[in-house]
Amino acid sequence: MQQNEFESLVVTLCEAEDLPQVLELLKENQDEEIATAAQSLSGQFALADAEGEQRIYHVTTQPDEQGNEQEYVEHIMNVGDDVIKFVAWFFDSQFDVKQKQTYQAAGKTYKQPKRS
Repeated sequence: MQQNEFESLVVTLCEAEDLPQVLELLKENQDEEIATAAQSLSGQFALADAEGEQRIYHVTTQPDEQGNEQEYVEHIMNVGDDVIKFVAWFFDSQFDVKQKQTYQAAGKTYKQPKRS
């Protein structure tokens, strides 16, 4: 995918209202790699109330060293956050595109997450 195509896709995705809508747009993408990556994520998201916020998590299971299934949970964004957070996470996790690059393609400013 050319840089201008990537930028156009990111801008289009950022016009979506929420994560499910973005994921659907990604699944319908003409680029087979993007569509396949989005399809593979279906059913891997969970919503949970934490500290007064509705948080969206990416949930996967993988075997540990002993072969026991372990659940891994990664906080992606909160309900109501700008969808750029999910778009940037998607391209980072699936295609190793740095989140800062995705934010720049969207014309947005990337803020490094605070460490706790």
